[in-house]
Amino acid sequence: MGLFNFAKNQFIDVIEWLDDSQDTMVYRFPVNQQEIKMGAQLTVRESQAAVFINEGKAADTFGPGLYTLSTQNLPILTTLRSWPYGFNSPFKAEVYFYNIKQFTDQKWGTENPIMLRDADLGILRLRAFGIYSFHLNDPLVFLRKISGTNGEFNVDGITGQLKRMIISGLTDLLGELKIPAFDLAANYDEISEKAHQKLDVKFGELGLQLDAFYIENISLPKEVENMLDKRTEMGLVGNVSQYAQFQAANSIPDAAKNAGGLAGAGIGLGAGAVMGSAFYQTFAQPGDSKAAFAQQPVTPAAVCPECGAGMEGGSKFCPKCGKPVNQMVKCMKCGAMLQPGSKFCPECGAAQTTQRTCAQCGIELKAEAKFCPQCGAKVE
Repeated sequence: MGLFNFAKNQFIDVIEWLDDSQDTMVYRFPVNQQEIKMGAQLTVRESQAAVFINEGKAADTFGPGLYTLSTQNLPILTTLRSWPYGFNSPFKAEVYFYNIKQFTDQKWGTENPIMLRDADLGILRLRAFGIYSFHLNDPLVFLRKISGTNGEFNVDGITGQLKRMIISGLTDLLGELKIPAFDLAANYDEISEKAHQKLDVKFGELGLQLDAFYIENISLPKEVENMLDKRTEMGLVGNVSQYAQFQAANSIPDAAKNAGGLAGAGIGLGAGAVMGSAFYQTFAQPGDSKAAFAQQPVTPAAVCPECGAGMEGGSKFCPKCGKPVNQMVKCMKCGAMLQPGSKFCPECGAAQTTQRTCAQCGIELKAEAKFCPQCGAKVE
């Protein structure tokens, strides 16, 4: 059995890697007690690259194609080794295959909220998530900095570090852009593009290239979202007066279901009358003369001398009979309505002089004065 294995090792002449997985980035060709025959065939497929390692040093790198291992195709390895067998003897070397295809639909997200200062809302805690895609761009850099001598390296081995790089870069970018929280959703594409440019440099330091970066959502704290929802509702309501009318109309059936109907909704018949007045005022349109009359009852300021109808102060014609009327005045003592030019009040008999004097000190008094401003005597 040992002799068979020895003979088999001497005739390994095909080096290739068929990747059936979806996330393998690096695969080391088995070299445990295996010797690669000089003249063997190396097959590197599209989306692959191969690196030969000799005594811990990277020797030769191959892109997609079919290669015959010879001094022509292995110039560096030939220089490193001194073969006493005319380059026909097997040689030992490590061969690493690198998957350079694009790894898509990689998810990123904030484990902890991002603290940012917003001009409108102050300090905010934001959460964000999205997707990105990348590929292995420089196998030698990736070998030296990330994969090392691992026999197999998967995407899971690097995604944790990439996500932290993304969150750090995105946080710094949002702080630089200073986009208001209300405008973030309208700038997802612009933010994604700037983040792509910023993060691609960091990916390149690891031998990777960032192919695409997308922000799917940037969410605000729950409390802020609730306030935005209320603000949106107010925008949908539009005219507050009309909304109040709508709410009042919807409340009528519920109030009617209570014992005693509207009046029995809480405080009896008197309350029902007050509610009725409130409903009337609610549904009255602005500028409605009836509504204005209901809210502010008009007290007659004058009486028509022809028909006796009440009139508002300053009326020149009776609203009932249309007769022209003179402006009536109030009695200076009792307030009864008098015809212009009346010298005495027919109600209280008080003289209607425009000027009066104090009986005690003789100072001139105003018509409406009840006490003398000089001596304080009561004016009769």
